[in-house]
Amino acid sequence: MFMPIMNFAKSMETLLVCGMLFTSVMAACGDDEPSGPAPTPTRNEARWIKDKDKLAMLHSLVDLEGDKGRIYEVTYRVDYQLDEALNFEIDGTNRLKRFVADYLFDTPPTAQGVQLSYDAGCSAFACPDPTTGHCLMGRNFDFNHIDPETDERIMIPLIAVHTAPAGGKKSVSFVDGQFVDYRSGFYTDGTSDLSMLMALPYLLLDGINEDGFAISVLKLDGKPTCQQEPGKKTIFTTVAMRMLLDRAGTVKEALDLLKEYNMSMDKDPKASYHFFMADATGDYAIVEYTNPDLALHPDRMEVLTGVDTLRCVTNFYVSPTMANTDYGFLKSDHGKERYRILREQLSKYAYRLNATQGMGLLAQVAQGPEDSKLSTGFTQWSEIYDLTKKAVTLSVLREYGKTFAFGIE
Repeated sequence: MFMPIMNFAKSMETLLVCGMLFTSVMAACGDDEPSGPAPTPTRNEARWIKDKDKLAMLHSLVDLEGDKGRIYEVTYRVDYQLDEALNFEIDGTNRLKRFVADYLFDTPPTAQGVQLSYDAGCSAFACPDPTTGHCLMGRNFDFNHIDPETDERIMIPLIAVHTAPAGGKKSVSFVDGQFVDYRSGFYTDGTSDLSMLMALPYLLLDGINEDGFAISVLKLDGKPTCQQEPGKKTIFTTVAMRMLLDRAGTVKEALDLLKEYNMSMDKDPKASYHFFMADATGDYAIVEYTNPDLALHPDRMEVLTGVDTLRCVTNFYVSPTMANTDYGFLKSDHGKERYRILREQLSKYAYRLNATQGMGLLAQVAQGPEDSKLSTGFTQWSEIYDLTKKAVTLSVLREYGKTFAFGIE
């Protein structure tokens, strides 16, 4: 399965052969106008936005395939008010929706104007490249969106979001547009309101910043995390990821920041998540929030790192604290076969893969096929993060012969 964030309207991985055909679309974020493809023309409205700079940004998305509506790119050029978000005590998607409406919209929306959900069932790993010495992180984002009325798969738009906050770190992160009720082609369909694009910085599923720190989120079964330590502010899953990309340059810095907050993961869907993070120094970590009493909410932050067996993760707890529970590594089958393949292949190559081998490993653990419509797993995108180069190579929908490249300047 997958990860947590929001549900107000509808809900949010064959080694590869050499000689892959690469279609690269490089993007930079900064104060100057980005080079590359021109914005995709759209007549879609943004009813809750009046500010001209916000409107200009919302109408600056680029369809990286021209007119397929599957993958877009945007540079988020206005203030998304992270300090205010950190003070807003966001404890789930409902509170996040309220923050977006109060701080990022210009006009109070109707209830139907703020639709947001979140979830994630994925695979991730980290390893050095034996050829270049670069530090790599691999990631599959898996989620199967099914239309409850037709029982058909919803084809989503992937949105690559560049940010360059004042006083913070530049980054690029990746968003599943369906989590705010956008379907493939939404941007030019003539009907979808674009206002919820204002929430993009807080909808990320994974990303990397200018220091080569990268983070991803993966779903766990069981009750959602709920920490309640006195004197600490509350932080939601995606707000935490945004904070870390903006303010952490290394895994250590990220861990120190997380310890300052009470983590609160969403109540609907009733699931928890763990983070997989890595950086350009070669450091990596799995962060889990645990409680062996499954009747209670997870509330203890654990950091797992330092050995090769922890260089990959899927959708069960790897913490020894949770081992003998239904959701731990001894009993849970959620992502177990994908985890077995990851461990087997990483071990085969002594936990050292180049980028092509890494993408091939993601292909081996990708989820499908198309006829498994009721499956919770469906690989929406696969990524190889080069943490040393601060760059990402990405494929959508298991189309591994075609890739998109994103960088940070």
